[in-house]
Amino acid sequence: MKITVKYFASIREAIGQGSEPVETSAASLLALRDELIARGDAYAASLARGRAVRVALNQVMADESAALVDGAEVAFFPPVTGG
Repeated sequence: MKITVKYFASIREAIGQGSEPVETSAASLLALRDELIARGDAYAASLARGRAVRVALNQVMADESAALVDGAEVAFFPPVTGG
């Protein structure tokens, strides 16, 4: 399936792009994150397990167990603090 993946804040800076089309066989957000981590380098560093990363599916905050569908938009971003 083909999806769009968007990256925000420090993740975008590390990966070097704000979004990209991705062809994936991942059935869930968890599996997609693992596919991206497997790319290595900046993907592995910024999306690594144990790092605080939030994820949204079609502009709604989602748990990593959420199912992916063709044409979905997935966004990854670090937690945001304010003051």
